[in-house]
Amino acid sequence: MMVIDLERKCRRVLDDSSMDRGMSVQDRILPLLESTSRTFLLPILRLPDALREPVGQAYLCLRAIDEIEDHENLGIETKVALLQEVGAILGKGPHEGAVEELERALGAEAARLPEVTLALPALVELGTKVTKPMVWASTAEMALAMAGWAERGWRIADEDDLDQYTFDVAGRVGLLLSALWRWFDGTETKNDLAIGFGRALQAVNIIRNRRDDAHRGVDFFPPGWDESAMFRYARRQLAMADAYMEYLAVGPVREFCAIPLELARATLAVIENGHEKLSRSEVEAVVSRVLAAGGIKS
Repeated sequence: MMVIDLERKCRRVLDDSSMDRGMSVQDRILPLLESTSRTFLLPILRLPDALREPVGQAYLCLRAIDEIEDHENLGIETKVALLQEVGAILGKGPHEGAVEELERALGAEAARLPEVTLALPALVELGTKVTKPMVWASTAEMALAMAGWAERGWRIADEDDLDQYTFDVAGRVGLLLSALWRWFDGTETKNDLAIGFGRALQAVNIIRNRRDDAHRGVDFFPPGWDESAMFRYARRQLAMADAYMEYLAVGPVREFCAIPLELARATLAVIENGHEKLSRSEVEAVVSRVLAAGGIKS
């Protein structure tokens, strides 16, 4: 695919000519958010205007990277090379020519990549002078970390490996969110608790997705661990996440964190009771309860 064709495709969602030119950037990324996440769409929309763009941008950029790592039809060598290249580009920080560099990097696999990944060159252009470098740095770090895990076949040898993997793919997200909260209103949190927040969500995802992961030859359970051992690990992280929440004031930011956290906690409970996942009505009940409580654990 020619670079110009890729440019048109990756910018379509963010700069569609059919859109009202008076629409905010937040409104223009809404279709992409709607197509990529049911869990985070509502909490992102409920954030204050100044936070909605950088948090939405961060989510979509990280999701774009995640889609490369999880892609079923990309070989490991291709994944590693692409993640490394994207990580190297973004690792230089915002710079002239970065969009074109990303478009060229993605161009060879454009026919197989999802829309959110193809939108990455346009997504990284969003943000303020302060938030933009933060998102670039976190996305670069995650891309390079994921390249490393793909290269080693996602092999988890022990709990230390599990800690490193859950940090790389989710703990880093907790740190980025905390940095954004600090930028927005001066909210201070603790890094170890922010990491625990991310790890808690990832640990529950590992439990929930173990069967699907097995189909692609991956097992994130350390050797010798059964489901009860991973449940204990997840609950240790959930305790850290609960401590993290205590640093967040009642309101949209706390709601943003509380919705996925309480959904993870509820998911763990239903799996333990022999069910595969939460039903739609159970999800709605959890979200309604969180919103009614202002993000406070009930």
